[in-house]
Amino acid sequence: MSFQPWVERALDKWPNVPALYGWLSLDRRGRWRIRGETITRPQIIETIDANYAADERGCWFFQNGPQRGYMKLEWTPFVLRRGEGDRLVTHNGHPVEQLRSVHLDEEGSLLITTEHGAGGVDSNDLDWVLAHLHADEGGDVESALFDALAAPGGSATRLRLNLGGQIGRVVRLDDRDAPAALGFVRAPQP
Repeated sequence: MSFQPWVERALDKWPNVPALYGWLSLDRRGRWRIRGETITRPQIIETIDANYAADERGCWFFQNGPQRGYMKLEWTPFVLRRGEGDRLVTHNGHPVEQLRSVHLDEEGSLLITTEHGAGGVDSNDLDWVLAHLHADEGGDVESALFDALAAPGGSATRLRLNLGGQIGRVVRLDDRDAPAALGFVRAPQP
């Protein structure tokens, strides 16, 4: 893990500060929250964005100097948005270079695993992403999407997502199974 230099210095100076649980969260729109209130100060948002990482358990946190504040995730560790061209970008500004897996949940939300971790596509950009779905053998995308939504979790679909020349086969995944399947914890505990 790589954090801002001031964080690294604080960790060296105070290595055993207890972690904080239950105060910080990330909502489905990619907004940081503290005790349920949306954080709006740009300096705080930038600091969290730059010092956000996961531990070996798949628990995501903000490293605030020597103290680790674990994030409760309303959905996924990242919220993905439309970036430049046919690319995605994480809610905290990291361009997505690799589509590792693509999943469709029972509500029609797309979850994509990238080099940064698992992310859900922001519903504001869902139409744009859906325009990049293709059905096998040139089939009807709407029909393949309907069939995929009706399929049980874990099922292969007839859909592929093509973003920036990267193609990912879409697999059905129930939302309740997403954390275990994609390697993250929604509500970290000590």
